[in-house]
Amino acid sequence: MAAGKGTRFGQISETIPKVLLDINGKSLLRHAVENCASYGFDDLIINVHHLAGMVGEEIAKLRKEGFRITISDESDVLLETGGGLYKARDFFSNEPFLLYNADTITDLDLTALYNYHLKNKGLATLAVRHRPGKRYLLVDQQGRLRGWCNKVTGEIITAVEEPGSLTEIAFSGRHIINPEIFRYMTDGIYTMTALYLHLAESHDIYTFPEDGGYWFNVGTPEDLKSAIDYFQR
Repeated sequence: MAAGKGTRFGQISETIPKVLLDINGKSLLRHAVENCASYGFDDLIINVHHLAGMVGEEIAKLRKEGFRITISDESDVLLETGGGLYKARDFFSNEPFLLYNADTITDLDLTALYNYHLKNKGLATLAVRHRPGKRYLLVDQQGRLRGWCNKVTGEIITAVEEPGSLTEIAFSGRHIINPEIFRYMTDGIYTMTALYLHLAESHDIYTFPEDGGYWFNVGTPEDLKSAIDYFQR
């Protein structure tokens, strides 16, 4: 997922796509591609929208280095994570696949996430982390998704009638998903979170908690500086 506008970067995002912001000599997109490939996720599809031509140039460089990359072009309409994934559905095989937010950087073990998903046999497995934030997933004692909340607005969404005792935990920007999910998707502009909450009552959507290592969501100039400072240590 690399199509975001990066509006919180202000004027910077008018000339540089967020995924091309530099983290100590590498763009966010390059960090994402190299990280995926290092775990064996080496056949990639990347969605583009804002300043798509510039992102395409970076992808061309990566292709010359041997990375297998297909582009899903959302130049006309930004489809959000759910609509964007559905547009790219013909790319995928019948095996579980990784969905990866390119504006997040973490040393999360993607092999462990994948194996956890296979073990639990859910429709999807979301990497999560105990960290400060504004929005949280609500999970039950088995780690299954049961709702969502926004701590700023007070909005709470529960996906089941009697959710029981739930824990707040934040999403880490990585999912393993069974291609079966495409049966329950349609064209449109919507998020994967909204889809998961719709499906959680009838399907097992698991979470994979991992609090070790590092995690950055490069959403603001301050976040970018924090990531740069961390990797300069």
